[in-house]
Amino acid sequence: MRLVTLSVLVIDAVVLALVELLFLPLRLGGWPFPVVVLLAAVTTPWLVRRAAELGGGAAAAGAPLATWVATVLVFGTAGPGGDVLLPADWRSLALLAAGMFPAAVALGRSLHPVLVNDPGGVRPPNHSQVGPSSGSGDAR
Repeated sequence: MRLVTLSVLVIDAVVLALVELLFLPLRLGGWPFPVVVLLAAVTTPWLVRRAAELGGGAAAAGAPLATWVATVLVFGTAGPGGDVLLPADWRSLALLAAGMFPAAVALGRSLHPVLVNDPGGVRPPNHSQVGPSSGSGDAR
C-alpha cells in the first residue's frame, strides 16, 4: 500500500509541475501574475511531508521533490514541440526557488525529527564535569 501511495504522490508532483509550468507565463492586465509560485511553495513541501510519513527513508521522502525538479527542468527547457516553457526572467527563478527550498526544508525536518522536536535545540556536549574520567590532568 505504501508503494501505491508513494506512486500517487510522485504522479501528483509531475502533474503539479506541468500545471505550474503552463500557468507560469500568466499575465493579469499586462503584468506578470505568477500565482503558481505560491502553489509550488505550498504543494511541494506537502508532498514531501506525506511521502516521509510513509517511511522508507530519504529516497522515499525525496522522491516527490526529485520528480518535481526533473519535470520542471525537462519540460521547462525542452517542452512539447521544442517550446521553452520557462521564461527567461525572474518568474522561472521564483518558481524553482519556491518549489525547491521549502520542500528541501521539509525533507530535512522529516529526516531529522529529533533535532526539530527537541525544545532545547541542539546542545553541545557537557564538558563542565571535572572528575577522574574527564581528562583534566596536567599532561604536558
